[in-house]
Amino acid sequence: MQLAGEGVARAYALPVPGPIIGFVLLLVVLRLRPRWTASLKVAADGLLSHLSLLFIPAGVGVVLHLKAIREEGLAIAVALAVSTLVGLAVTAWVAERIGKREPAPEREAAHDA
Repeated sequence: MQLAGEGVARAYALPVPGPIIGFVLLLVVLRLRPRWTASLKVAADGLLSHLSLLFIPAGVGVVLHLKAIREEGLAIAVALAVSTLVGLAVTAWVAERIGKREPAPEREAAHDA
């Protein structure tokens, strides 16, 4: 499905990554063919049991750049903290703006009563 998603993304020059399109295609196929889910469960469980192996490259990267992390640790920590706070603030602001634009049916019904 990932390959199909990549093909669709490239063929139509979509701004969405191929793996995301592949996940959507997989969801559609599994909704149309629910009996396939059982056979995929075996493969999925096998992959999930070894999921921790995917963290090894990140750990190797940290070890390779340990000297730079030691030297720039404070700057990295400040950048992470500030970017996290900015991301949270922007997300909250966007959620608030969207919430004001489209009233929920419960609030609308309570307001009318």
